[in-house]
Amino acid sequence: MKHLVVLSGAGMSAESGIATFRDSGGMWEQYPIEEVATPEGFRRNPQLVLDFYNARRRAAFEAKPNKGHIGLAEMEKDFKVSIITQNVDELHERAGSTNVAHLHGELNKVRSTADPSLIYTLTPGKPDIHIGDKCEKGSQLRPHIVWFGEAVPMIEKAIDTVSAADILVVIGTSLNVYPAASLLNYVKPCTPIYLIDPKEVKTHQQDIHFIQKGASEGVEELRKLLAKV
Repeated sequence: MKHLVVLSGAGMSAESGIATFRDSGGMWEQYPIEEVATPEGFRRNPQLVLDFYNARRRAAFEAKPNKGHIGLAEMEKDFKVSIITQNVDELHERAGSTNVAHLHGELNKVRSTADPSLIYTLTPGKPDIHIGDKCEKGSQLRPHIVWFGEAVPMIEKAIDTVSAADILVVIGTSLNVYPAASLLNYVKPCTPIYLIDPKEVKTHQQDIHFIQKGASEGVEELRKLLAKV
């Protein structure tokens, strides 16, 4: 069974109503990165940061996987599928994908500010965290998100996964965010690469098969193409 590795970004979940960050009208136009997505921002105004992620978490809990998510999950019937996502929602898992690595953390989880190994999962019935919510060691809880300026703990695992790919699929990412964008450098020579995005994506990578469609239509076309291989 061939190993199909998927690198997904914000465009993967856009059809599910999850706001993107870099597009016109995206999250970064509404909230400065340094205020809500950096350790310094959290130290300056933890209430603002917690409110920001509480709102995003509630929206993510209400969102539903789109046909793109579901299509990738169904491809596990024919491929060994590994998903590396830059997204912090859990829509891949809710669609049925069984092997998902989150590069930038997970929105439905929070962790201790003193001990990063103390991680807790939130539920739709209790989606928020507040000032004063603490771990068992007495430290304030924070979003389990990789903020700008922080290390990406899953990157080594992601490199190993991409290096073992028989087929690489990139969906809904600008390939401008590092270190995620650098993962394409670890693909074995002659590995087929498919890039699904409704917009033109500039990349220095050679021999990419572009599917200029959204996630749902793009995954459907991908499945048809791979059925012929």
